[in-house]
Amino acid sequence: MAAMRAALAAPRGLVRFFCTNSATSSPLSFVPPPAAAAATSARQMAEPNTNLFVSGLSKRTTTERLREEFAKFGEVVHARVVTDRVSGYSKGFGFVKYATIDEAAKGIEGMDGKFLDGWVIFAEYARPRPPPSGPVNNAPPYYGGQ
Repeated sequence: MAAMRAALAAPRGLVRFFCTNSATSSPLSFVPPPAAAAATSARQMAEPNTNLFVSGLSKRTTTERLREEFAKFGEVVHARVVTDRVSGYSKGFGFVKYATIDEAAKGIEGMDGKFLDGWVIFAEYARPRPPPSGPVNNAPPYYGGQ
């Protein structure tokens, strides 16, 4: 009922935004931009390797807990939850390294989309870090002198 009042009180051009019948609604319905679908397909899957990227972690998830859960699917060589330097809480992602590629595949299959500490996590093969570009520091160039 409130939507009808808003539709009646709205200027003529806005009526079609509030109405649900096809006679007064816009002939152009909302279609999501193709960029969203293209972005997911353009994002390439990483080649299979022993290092996994795990996202969607709870702020309370610890490295020990991450290692414990992923160890159910193979030998975990290294596990690390990336934490905030100030608070010490998880930033929401981490890395797990298995001994073999087969174990890593089992880890993805077993943990991707599962709950960990009340949050749904996602596991995928980690992509290699891109090489650094340009100077890292912001120091001004040094002029003069020898």
